[in-house]
Amino acid sequence: MGEAQQKFVKILNEIFEMDKSDLDFGIYRIMNVKRDLITDYTETKFPEKVQNILAEYKDNSHEKVKIDLAEAIKQAEALGADPDTLPKVKELKALLTDTRDFSDIENEVYNHLAIFFRRYYDKGDFISRRRYKGDTYAIPYSGEEVKLYWANADQYYIKTGEHYKDYVFKISDGRKVHFKIVEVEGEQKDNNKDDKKRFFVLRKEKPFTVENRELVLSFEYRNESVSGKNAQINLNKAAVEGFSKSELANDWKLLLEIVNPKDKKDKQQTFLQKQLYKYTARNSYDYFIHKDIKTFLQRELDFYIKNEVMFLDDIEYAKEVSLKQQLDQIRAIKAVGQDIIDFITQFEEFQKKLWLKKKFIVDSGYCVTLDYLPKDLLDDVVKNKEQWDEWKELGFYEKTPSNKPAWIKDNPFAVIDTKFYDKSFVKTLLSSIDDIDEKTDGLIINSENFQALGLLQEKYREKIKCVYIDPPYNTEQDRQQGKFIYKDSFEGSSWLALMTERVRGAITLMRNDATFFSSIDHNEIASLKILMDTVFQKMNFEGLISWRRRHNQPNDKTKMIGMVAEYILSYAKNSSIYKKTGVGKLDLTGDFSNPDGDPLGDWASKPWKVGSGQSGSHYKITTPTGKVLNEEWMGEESKFKRLKENGRMYFPKNGRGSPRKKYYKFEREKEGQCATNWWQHDQFGHNQGANDFRTVM
Repeated sequence: MGEAQQKFVKILNEIFEMDKSDLDFGIYRIMNVKRDLITDYTETKFPEKVQNILAEYKDNSHEKVKIDLAEAIKQAEALGADPDTLPKVKELKALLTDTRDFSDIENEVYNHLAIFFRRYYDKGDFISRRRYKGDTYAIPYSGEEVKLYWANADQYYIKTGEHYKDYVFKISDGRKVHFKIVEVEGEQKDNNKDDKKRFFVLRKEKPFTVENRELVLSFEYRNESVSGKNAQINLNKAAVEGFSKSELANDWKLLLEIVNPKDKKDKQQTFLQKQLYKYTARNSYDYFIHKDIKTFLQRELDFYIKNEVMFLDDIEYAKEVSLKQQLDQIRAIKAVGQDIIDFITQFEEFQKKLWLKKKFIVDSGYCVTLDYLPKDLLDDVVKNKEQWDEWKELGFYEKTPSNKPAWIKDNPFAVIDTKFYDKSFVKTLLSSIDDIDEKTDGLIINSENFQALGLLQEKYREKIKCVYIDPPYNTEQDRQQGKFIYKDSFEGSSWLALMTERVRGAITLMRNDATFFSSIDHNEIASLKILMDTVFQKMNFEGLISWRRRHNQPNDKTKMIGMVAEYILSYAKNSSIYKKTGVGKLDLTGDFSNPDGDPLGDWASKPWKVGSGQSGSHYKITTPTGKVLNEEWMGEESKFKRLKENGRMYFPKNGRGSPRKKYYKFEREKEGQCATNWWQHDQFGHNQGANDFRTVM
C-alpha cells in the first residue's frame, strides 16, 4: 500500500469513527459489527476496487514511450549518431514529458480524494464546503429574493450525547498512557428526575495497570452523587491523587509534574490532570445526520472535479495523449469516489432511519380528577401517602384532613396521579371512564422535541389551534446549562438546523386557522425572523411583540444599551383563513358610562375635531347653546348631521364644548380589541415572575 493510499485509508478510518471505544452493549454492539465491515472494506475490498477501477484507464502510454525512447537511443548510438540530434528521439522525449507514469496518476487520484473527503468531513459530520476559488464558497440558490442559508441546512440536528472514546497519549520518554472506558451505566429508564448524573469515575478494582510500556487507567461512566459545575474536575483530581499514592507512581513520575506553575486558574495542575480534563471534556458531543448524504456528496464531488481537477484553461493547449490521461484520471476519481459514497451512504441512512423511527414510550401515566373516581377505589386513595403529599405540595390543603373521604368528596377537581398507584388500580380507574380519549383534555410529553412532534403527527395532524415555543436562545447561559450545545465554529448553523425541523414539524399539526408564537431574544431574532418568513411565508407574519422582561433599570458600566426586552414572533398558518374565523382579541379596556341615559347603553367618546397636523373637512357647527365653531372636522358635514340625528354626537360642558363622537360598549365588545406589540412588565409580568412560574411547573 503506497503512502498516498495509506493516507487516504487513515482518513476513511476517521470518517467511520474507528476510534470509538469497544463497548459490548446497545448501539455500541452495532458499532462493533460496523467496525468489522469497515476494516474489511478499507484494508481489503477498497484497495482491490481501486486497482480494478484504475486498471480500466491504464493505457501504459508512458511506459510504452519510455521503451520506445530507450530503443531509439540504442539504435542511434549503434549507428554512431548523437541521439539528441535525431528527430525521432526529440519527438519521443517531448511525448514522454506530455504523458505521466501510472503510479503518479494513481497517487493523484488518492490525493484528490483525500482533499475532497477531508474538506467535507468535520468531527463526525459532512459539512457543506463548496469552495469556488480561494476562500470563496458557492451555495445552492434557486432565484429567491432573500436566501437564508447555513452550513447544516440539509441536515438533522441531533442533540448532545456521549461519545465513548479511548484516549492515548505519549510522554516525553516515549511511553504511552491509555484512558480506557471499561463500563458504562445506562441512562434512567423513566421520566422521573434523579439527583444523580453520570460522570467518569476511576474504577475501584485494578484502576492502574501496565503492559508493554503502556499505563492503562480504567474508568467507569456511571451515576454519581456529586454536584456543582466542577464535579467532573474534582473527580479528575481524585483520580490523580489516587494514582500518586499507587505503587506505580514512582515509575511514572513524569505524569505528576506541574504543567504550568504560572497558570492563574490552576497553578498545581499536573500533566496527568491536564490530559484527563481533555479526555472527559471531549466525550460530550453533538452531531448531524444528513437528510440525503448520497445526493449531497455526489453533487459536491462533481463540483470539486469541475472546479479543482478539470482545468478548462489547459484543455486548449493540451496534447491528445495528456488530455486522455487527464480525462481517465477524472473518471477514476469519480468512480472511486462514488464507491466510497455508496459505502458511507449505507451507514448514514441506517443512522437516519434510527433517528426518524418512532421511539418507544418508556413510561406513561394519567392525571384524573376525583369526580371520576369509582367508589371501590376510594380506600386506595385514602391510604396513599405519596398522593396526599403531592396534594399538600400543590397547595390543595395545609393541614392533613381528619376526614379524608369527606375531603375527597368536597374536592372533586383535585387530581389523582396514576404514578402513585399499582397497575390494578390504574386499569380499574381507566376502564371505568367511557370514551377516555375524548375526555382527555390535556397531554404532556417529556421527550426530545423532534421525537415528540413525530409521535403527535398521526393523531393531531391539522388539529392544533395555537402553538407556542420557548426555544433555547443560543446564549452562553444556554450552553453552560446544557440547553443547547453546538459544534465548534457552528454556533448559528447548529441552532438553525435545530429550529428548522422543529418548526416544520409543528406546522403540520396546525389547523389552517391556527397561530404560532415563538419567544426569542436579541441573539437570534434576525435569523429566526428570516427562517419563519421562509417556513410560514412572509404574508402570514402577524407581528413582533416586545416584552419588557425586567422590572428594574439595568446599571452596567460595560454596556451602552441595557437589555430589558425579549421578543415574541407571531405567525398565522394562513392569515386570510385566520382572519375569516375571527382574530383573537384582548378583553375590552376603556372608561364607558351613560351620563345622558342613552337607550343604547354605556358609551365613550372621541373628538370630532381633527388633531394637530391632521387635515379634515372645513365647515361650521353650532353647539346646543348657540356657539358657532368654525373648524376642520373628522368627516363631511352630511355625515355629522346624520350622526347627530341618531344621537351619536355629544357636546360636553353642558352643550358648550366641542362635539365628540360616541362609540358604544356593546359595539366594541363585538369587535374586540387588538393586542399591541409592546407588553409592559406591570401588565404582562417580568422574568422573575416567569422564573417563579417555571419553578411551579
